[in-house]
Amino acid sequence: MEIPQALSDFSFVLVFLIGAALFALGPIILAHLIAPRSYGAARGDTYECGMAVIGSAWIQVAVIYYLFALLFLAFDVDVLFLFPVLLAYGKGYAWLDFVEITIFIGILSLVLVYAWRRGVFSWKRKQVTP
Repeated sequence: MEIPQALSDFSFVLVFLIGAALFALGPIILAHLIAPRSYGAARGDTYECGMAVIGSAWIQVAVIYYLFALLFLAFDVDVLFLFPVLLAYGKGYAWLDFVEITIFIGILSLVLVYAWRRGVFSWKRKQVTP
């Protein structure tokens, strides 16, 4: 009896799915089998970076940190945008490309100046009461 072509093609997919499952579940099963176990009162405690937790995780963070992070993301994405533009630079109208990139970087610089004027980069220490 001959195996149909479609079933043969799906058998390759099945082999890859089984391989992917073994690749994903293998380390988990292996770690479960050979990892050391701990029993005791500290088993359910939160463990972060080798240090005991002090206080609650629900603290107020200044908005300035979020603004700084958003500026970082904006510039990071813009730098990623510049790579393909610079690779295509000079393949046609070189002066037009130069003007467009200069305008783009100029707008980014204005954002940086605006953030600087608004005080995003001057972090004031918060008074902590014990």
